[in-house]
Amino acid sequence: MGKIPDPASTDPAITAAFAKMKLGGAGRHVFLCVGPDCCATAGGLATWEVLKARLGGLGVPALRTKAACLRVCTGGPWLVVYPEGIWYGGVTPERCERIVREHLAEGRPVAEWIAVEHPLD
Repeated sequence: MGKIPDPASTDPAITAAFAKMKLGGAGRHVFLCVGPDCCATAGGLATWEVLKARLGGLGVPALRTKAACLRVCTGGPWLVVYPEGIWYGGVTPERCERIVREHLAEGRPVAEWIAVEHPLD
């Protein structure tokens, strides 16, 4: 059997997708659970819109991923920031604004809202 080619190295659409997300320049990866188990989906999606807008508006070099479950299933929306491994619960649009500004743009986690710190080594 021959070697199966890596689609990421041969498919121009995949190459373009990675370039568009600016993978090489990202310093953090932010995951946001938008429900429906940990919170109402409408609230989670409202927070997601703030996250997208503020990361872009401030030019923060971070990847963002919308999730349907981060396995906490209560007290959401949940937002986790890597590489620090900082988990924030109850992230309303207003809280998201502050987290983006202070933690993601300025590098100062919002201590009073941290539920858990667990960096992956």
